Amino acid sequence: MGAEQVVVDGQRIAVTNTDKVLYPATGTTKGDVIAYYTEIAPVILPHLRQRPITRKRWPDGVGDGESETNVFFAKDLPKGTPDWVRRHPIKHSKGSNNYPVADDTATLVWLAQLASLELHVPQWRFSQGGHALAPDRLVLDLDPGPGVGLADCAEVARWVRDALTDAGMECFPVTSGSKGIHLYAPLDGSLDTEAASQVARELGRALQSAHPDRVTAVMRRADRDGKVFLDWSQNNGSKTTISPYSLRGRSHPWVAAPRTWDELADPDLRQLDFHEVLDRVREHGDLFAALLPPATAGDRLSTYRSMRDATLTPEPVPAHAPPPTEGNSFVVQEHHARRLHWDFRLERDGVLVSWAVPKGPPDNPKRNNLAVHVEDHPLDYGGFEGTIPKGQYGAGTVTIWDAGTYECEKWREGKEVIVTLHGRPDGGLGGVPAKFALIHTGEENWLIHRMELAPPASQPVAATSQRLPPLPETITPMLATLATASANLNEADWSFEMKWDGVRALCHLDHGTVRIVGRRGRDETERYPDLIADLAALPADTAILDGEIVVLDAAGAPRFELLQPRINLSRPGDITAAAAKAPAVLMLFDLLALNGASLLKLGYEQRRELLEHLADGTHGRLQVPPAFDGDLIAALDASDDLRLEGVVAKRRGSPYRPGQRNDDWLKIKHRQTQSVVVGGWRPGEGRRAGGLGALLLGIPGADGLDYVGRVGSGFNDAGLVEAERLLEPLASDASPFVQVPSIDAKGAHWLRPELVGEVFFTERTSSGHLRHPVWIGWRPDLAPADVRIEQPRQRGE
Repeated sequence: MGAEQVVVDGQRIAVTNTDKVLYPATGTTKGDVIAYYTEIAPVILPHLRQRPITRKRWPDGVGDGESETNVFFAKDLPKGTPDWVRRHPIKHSKGSNNYPVADDTATLVWLAQLASLELHVPQWRFSQGGHALAPDRLVLDLDPGPGVGLADCAEVARWVRDALTDAGMECFPVTSGSKGIHLYAPLDGSLDTEAASQVARELGRALQSAHPDRVTAVMRRADRDGKVFLDWSQNNGSKTTISPYSLRGRSHPWVAAPRTWDELADPDLRQLDFHEVLDRVREHGDLFAALLPPATAGDRLSTYRSMRDATLTPEPVPAHAPPPTEGNSFVVQEHHARRLHWDFRLERDGVLVSWAVPKGPPDNPKRNNLAVHVEDHPLDYGGFEGTIPKGQYGAGTVTIWDAGTYECEKWREGKEVIVTLHGRPDGGLGGVPAKFALIHTGEENWLIHRMELAPPASQPVAATSQRLPPLPETITPMLATLATASANLNEADWSFEMKWDGVRALCHLDHGTVRIVGRRGRDETERYPDLIADLAALPADTAILDGEIVVLDAAGAPRFELLQPRINLSRPGDITAAAAKAPAVLMLFDLLALNGASLLKLGYEQRRELLEHLADGTHGRLQVPPAFDGDLIAALDASDDLRLEGVVAKRRGSPYRPGQRNDDWLKIKHRQTQSVVVGGWRPGEGRRAGGLGALLLGIPGADGLDYVGRVGSGFNDAGLVEAERLLEPLASDASPFVQVPSIDAKGAHWLRPELVGEVFFTERTSSGHLRHPVWIGWRPDLAPADVRIEQPRQRGE
């Protein structure tokens, strides 16, 4: 078959044998490989940028995918490499090799044309002058030995995550496309490759010491039977790792695929092929984006240019970085692409900061729509209308829906934007000012909310209210019933909020005095001094607010493990230190009373509107997170991005029923969690010898405390110390359980069943035990009598 000339990024490439099968098991051809690397370019290129690429080529196909006899390792560039392929030399003991760097789609297509299925890169990048920079990420390769599977690697990955979290580092998982899992953690450039290797090596040794029967960090293959090999050596400056989103030369066209931690908890975890990865990227974007360095103001259009061919699209494609500007233009474009959406663009610093809004800007304050942050666009795009050709990125027809100028009220980079738009008289906004808030919810997902330009009137509230009881502090929180995403909900009747991973709290305000009360009535005021000033500053004489106390991680997502150390503190010095280290945030979601008037009988929307008005403009440690009106899938997606348990569905028009659990509030979870009563513990082994190894768990049943299993994973060193302190005064001579299997009862230390905790688990066994439980934390807000089997209720039951 003769060569076919294609033009990519303005470069002409000769493509041959596109129908040649490279993966015999699936019939995947070279043409399919080229198409994959072309479509995945927008997300793989930022991770490849300025990294030297070592290629593994299979010009005759992968065969059975098990033998590497037909593979060629390519470091140096071959003769005839096009001049436009960027490259930098690296000196080796036997000379110098020129390595390609892929900063554009054309280079990816050229590599794919050479059957370079696997792209391997180090953890460092070249400077613009071709010098090796300090590594910008740490990598750990979890390789299963004989008799070990991917689920075992996932469990070890969670141990690594816990260890890195304790060290103040966040890590991100990738199923390698081969057998195991890769874990990456961003570095700030303060470590050289030798120091990074040492950190990884010490981490490997620590995990091997803690789990000698499950983990080895020793290079000898003879030591790997029945264990996961934690390979730390790939942080060496001369070593490489398969790039995220690269194909693998296995029997199937599997991909080194970024995953979520929730996915790693799935017992059916498996590798993904390139079709699945493309579908995931179309739906969720780049799950690995947090590993990228922040975009520099010097070239904010590099991603935009890498995704477009100026010779094939009518869109403006400037050749140079934009100069900074102070303009305030906006444009909203209606984009009839593969899926209809609206592009919401605001001028800032010389570019149009852009979001794709699938359902368009909301037309009233009761709707919140999903907005997906996309690459910055050039200012000239503000006047663009036309048709992007088929086969090009964003193919379809673009028209201007509205355009004009905006007033900026708030711009917190990467977190929150509030603007008032002034559009055209005949524009989609109807010729009147429109105020919008854009709020980051995780990854590339944001919410766009239309705000009232004038505060809502408060008169109807007074007319429909009744006085509060004399002792409002006796009010207990309303509770939600567990349901499933498949429950038969008419979404138009519901609003969806995040299910926050924290401690429930009712906040009582009384003329500048604040009292915070937990779910069980415990006074929590002194434990959270960092919330008091912001609550006292709310513009109300008296009020009762419902919310959840959380602690946010570096990415702005709530993490219960960060809050856990604070919930049982009592000494003022400890509380002050904890508040400085892990400051609390109060997520407010309901208003029960205001200025002496009870709001309990008002409908959900009215209470929500009053809450938003009361807390309007509040900063500091208080937030009123947006709700998703009538869009369960968008809410679940946002919750998943934040790695939360799920969402709470709240029926429109429903009153607030203190202390009741009913179908007006439904909690819908991504994964299963269960509150449990702790009735005993077993000693540890290895690194945990002489201390706590596992907790024995129960759930109250008809005949007493039913045993449901034991949990030993999910604890860090501080958590083990805290657990031993809490359990010591509860020692008992008798088992509190109805019955415990002899294998679990052997060597057990029994406890009075007074403490409650919470665990994740994958499923329940036929005997009612929890399979693969992972400890989340203590629940001092729950009493043992509050614990019950959490089974989703289907609608109509």
